[in-house]
Amino acid sequence: MEVLKNYINGTWQESREKQTKDVINPASQEILAKVPFGENTNLDVKEAVSAAGVALKEWRNVPVMKRVQPLYKLKQLIEENIEEIAKLITLECGKSYAESVAEMQRGIENIETACATPTLMQSEFSENIATGIDEFMIRQPVGVCACISPFNFPGMIPFWFMPYALACGNSFILKPSEKVPLTMMKVFELIDQLDLPKGLINLVHGGRESVDALLDNSEVKAISFVGSTKVARYIYQRGTTNGKRVQAQGGAKNPVIVMPDADIEMTTKIIADSVYGCAGQRCLAASNIVTVGDKNGQIRDSLVEAAKKKTTGFGLKKGVEMGPVITPESKTRVEQLINKGIDEGANLLLDGRNATISGFEKGNFIKPTILENVPLDGEVIKTEIFGPVMSLLPMNTIDEAIDFVNSNSYGNMACLFTTSGLNARTFRNRANAGNIGINIGVAAPMAQFPFSGWNDSFFGDLHGQGRHAIEFFTQTKVVIERWPKEWTRKF
Repeated sequence: MEVLKNYINGTWQESREKQTKDVINPASQEILAKVPFGENTNLDVKEAVSAAGVALKEWRNVPVMKRVQPLYKLKQLIEENIEEIAKLITLECGKSYAESVAEMQRGIENIETACATPTLMQSEFSENIATGIDEFMIRQPVGVCACISPFNFPGMIPFWFMPYALACGNSFILKPSEKVPLTMMKVFELIDQLDLPKGLINLVHGGRESVDALLDNSEVKAISFVGSTKVARYIYQRGTTNGKRVQAQGGAKNPVIVMPDADIEMTTKIIADSVYGCAGQRCLAASNIVTVGDKNGQIRDSLVEAAKKKTTGFGLKKGVEMGPVITPESKTRVEQLINKGIDEGANLLLDGRNATISGFEKGNFIKPTILENVPLDGEVIKTEIFGPVMSLLPMNTIDEAIDFVNSNSYGNMACLFTTSGLNARTFRNRANAGNIGINIGVAAPMAQFPFSGWNDSFFGDLHGQGRHAIEFFTQTKVVIERWPKEWTRKF
């Protein structure tokens, strides 16, 4: 089986590393490809950084109106190839085909937003701050930028960063997850059709060796990362120690509060989609569901019935709503956490362990699972499970529920379901999370807004998407100018 190539300096190149890692279909364990994986991938990174540095000298001086033109073509190419890209996402990542298409649509929205960079980059001008003296600010590129992307959204997350970096005049290097490299391989086949300077955008494979090579290379000025909190903290510390700008999105443990006045039918459907979408493998997945005043168990019973109806299977099969988790190790870890919750005293309302899908018996499948009355100091409540597991937590008041939300060490998302405007306003004001949802199960911001995150869910100052991305990928320069008449030549 052919080993995947890097895309460096405008050409597809074999890696310097001869060791490989298998790319596995999580639904069947079929080997889809082999990807370079070993210590010599740092040599690939070095070559990519060098090429990006050369391309940067030309690209940074291209007018911004011209810099966004290739993005318009890239948007069109992705739209024309979205079905093929979505199938690749499903094959290597496991999610349903509908989820894969939706993922790419969010990527397209970021390209569209980045096309507004000529306006978004506009800065400030003050005339006559003193007599005859003007002051203004301009934005200039940061330099060579790199993105280290995760497995769970192989098509969308690179577009939180890539189009903005290019539109702002930077060069760019992408290191996709070794678990899901095929999606970006296809995207880079499309990028290869764009009229861009050679070396402006590069793709390198590998694992930790590639990551460290990017973090330690002095020519790389900015790093974007999405992944677990443990790795995000490492990326941030090592990157900033080396003087780089870093935006590192970490993990989450997202709480959802359901008030007794909520619309049960709507709430149930939305929460079930939020918990079990992408098999729970997303940093905006709902996890801890707090039911306030549900004395008769009406909300609980409705959530259990909704979870039972979720169809689990191979994502390219019609009607499948939830696919497998990414690896056998992930499946084992999730099932161990379910066991831990039971050992800690939780009541197992719905058991998704030991799931078998006909025709895909080797797949990493876990069906929807629900635990009730998990101890608030239990490991399941505090740990990002990254699997299709819902924890139900009954509480008595909204104040008690908000206090629980704010005890979370993470701060990615928090949501409330209610028909009370007062409850909604109280919640959005007091909840300590960067993304707030009111009657929304997955508070995922549109491309015009930053993908916010607080506490252990984010390390840095500026997030991906929108104006935050423009600010991250530019550095400001303040100019103070005076031109007295006697200093100005007349013609």
